[in-house]
Amino acid sequence: MAEILHLNLIRKYFDDIAEGRKRVEYREQSAHWRARLEGRRYDFLKFRNGYSANAPEMLVEFRRVRRYGKGRNAYYAISLGKIIKKLRFRKSKRER
Repeated sequence: MAEILHLNLIRKYFDDIAEGRKRVEYREQSAHWRARLEGRRYDFLKFRNGYSANAPEMLVEFRRVRRYGKGRNAYYAISLGKIIKKLRFRKSKRER
């Protein structure tokens, strides 16, 4: 069974990924993200824009995660692959 990392995004970043302008998702290196990312293997990322039942979603290939920086400036860079599927996605008004 495929392993999926679920992430919520604000509309701007969701649109950027859906339109192919953003190929890396960044997360701070905190205990929360360390537990979710280090030592885990994922096949896909499932992005959602919001929490409602009919929120836009997309399934994206998970390529790899890398750690960068030290101390307060440490972060994770999650490399994104192909977009597998988009559900309920419409271009935002700024895109039209």
